[in-house]
Parts: sequence; structure tokens; C-alpha cells
Amino acid sequence: MLSLVKTQKGEGFLQLMEMPEPRPGEGEVLLEIKATGICGTDLHVRDDNFPNWPPVILGHEFAGEIVELGPNCKYYKVGERVVAEPHTKACGVCHLCRTGNPQICPDKRSPGWGIHGSFAKYLCMPEHLLHRIPDSVDYDTAAVFEPAANAVHDVIERGRIEPGDFVVIVGPGPIGLLAGMAANAAGARHIVMAGAPPDEGMRLEKARALGFDSVINVAKTDLKELVMDLTHGVGCDMAIDCSGAPRAIAGLPDLCRKKGRIQAIGLTGGRNVDFPWNTCSSKSLDIHFGMSTSYTSWNKTIALVERGLMPVGEVISHRLPLTEWEFAFAEIEAQRALKVILHP
Repeated sequence: MLSLVKTQKGEGFLQLMEMPEPRPGEGEVLLEIKATGICGTDLHVRDDNFPNWPPVILGHEFAGEIVELGPNCKYYKVGERVVAEPHTKACGVCHLCRTGNPQICPDKRSPGWGIHGSFAKYLCMPEHLLHRIPDSVDYDTAAVFEPAANAVHDVIERGRIEPGDFVVIVGPGPIGLLAGMAANAAGARHIVMAGAPPDEGMRLEKARALGFDSVINVAKTDLKELVMDLTHGVGCDMAIDCSGAPRAIAGLPDLCRKKGRIQAIGLTGGRNVDFPWNTCSSKSLDIHFGMSTSYTSWNKTIALVERGLMPVGEVISHRLPLTEWEFAFAEIEAQRALKVILHP
């Protein structure tokens, strides 16, 4: 089967090549991949800035159809449409796994970097990681469930957003837009979506089209001044970073009210952040980090999408065959694309 493979360690070394079709093992199903999204992690794997075990097929955001069951599968059947949590190889016995947090098990090896992923026609996944796709949701939209579940886990479960919260989101890329959808679905009263000059094209235009209350370019509008004006000098209830930019992260405490919350989603690419710790202390702020998704965040996300409360398909900007992966990666890096869906 034609697959996009990281062939060896080092920057680059991505290649379209024929790989053997996988066979499902004990408790696994064989999926025919119908749609798979490109994540920023895939670019980091290409650049060797994220852990990887080559040769490995990239891709971890996907939707597909079950075409074969391995031994002792109990809950799913051939022909069902599914997505899957990328928590393969979690040990199941460590403290984290036993407390319901396999997403941060130290032994976890997810599709796309630790084991073969979804940039191919077929993929085997453990049955216990599957979730059914609602009949009203197409495969392309379902392929966005994984990043959307990240946003739901971070904003709703970790950040504990409440109805009536005033929310600021810095970084209007796909995950920032999905975080905004999660905040909106949870009942936020006002959402500020803030971007930098490079975001002025597709990203901020999409944020405006999605109807967020205030969409700004921080080079043209002072973010702190806007937030304080809209909150009558109190500050926001929750500030969410989806940019990974050290300067933007350092500015979050000044936006928050006392007893407010900061949710960290964006990754800095290894850069350290000069952070105003004393401001956080004097305001008694809560700071939360999140990594990957929980089982419950998938259930919440699928329900919110099915009810029309999170229009996650709106972040899809391109639908391309797998053979056009180089063009897709280039468009994402140039910020001429949001979420790209590949069809193997």
C-alpha cells in the first residue's frame, strides 16, 4: 500500500513508498482509512523535532471503516464507521493508566510517530480505542475529531470553563479555532480571538466567519486594552494560548482577572518562556497544561459535533490525495491552509 513514511532519523527523510498491508492482531481491527488530517506534529516529525521511531508511517488524525476483525473483538463489527484515540502501547498498569490517563503513559507509542499511522490505505487499531462516527457526520469532518477532542480536553475538562466566562484565545490556527468552538459550546459569553500579522489572511478571516465576538490583529489593536475595556477593568476569566509564542504566553497573566485561569495548549518548539510568575501569584491564577486527549473528551466532542454545537468541519481548507502531501505541507507552513485532509 502507498504510504508516507519517515524513513530515518534527521531533518526530512519523508518518502512516498509501498509498505506491507497490516494484519489485525488480538483485540485489533483493520481500518480502511477514508480521511486523515495533517497535524503540526507531522511537520515536527519531518523536521525531527518530535520523538519518532523510523521507519514509520505518519498520521494520527483519521476516520475509517472497519474491514476486518482480529481475534476476540467483541464490541464492533465489519462495516462500522469509526475514529480512534491515538493511545496505543500504553502499558495499562502504571499509575497514570490506572487512574484513567493513558494519554500520558510513558510507554505510549502513538500512530504516526511511535508506530505506523494513517497516511496509508490501512491501519490496525485496538478495539478499546475506537469510537463510532454518527450517521450525520462525514469522514472528512470525523477526521477532525482528534484535534477537536484535544481542544475539548484542554478547555472544558482541564480548564473548567463555565457558562458566562469571558475568554481570550491567542493563536487562531486550527487548534485555536477549535478551542474557540469548545468555549462557545460551553457557554462563554464573549470570545476574543487574537492573532499576529501573519494570521491576517486565512486564519483571522476564518475566525471572523465563525462569528467569534472580537477578532483582532495584535499589531493593530492592543489586546490588553481591549480586554480591560470589554470587562470594565476586571480582566478575562480564561486566557488560552494556542500560539506557542513565548512573548504571547508571557502576556497572558496581564489579561486575566484575579482568580482567573490560564490554559496552555500551544507548544513552544523547545523555546523557554520568560514568565511573570509574581503576577500569577498576586492574582492567584490557576494554570493548566494538557497533552493529548482523554476518553471522555472524545465522547463530549462527538456529542457536541453531532448536535451542531462544534462545527469542526469549518477548519478544513483543503482536501487532497495523499500523493500531494508535499504541496499540503508547504501550504500549511506558509499559512495558506488551515486543516488539510488527505485521502489515501
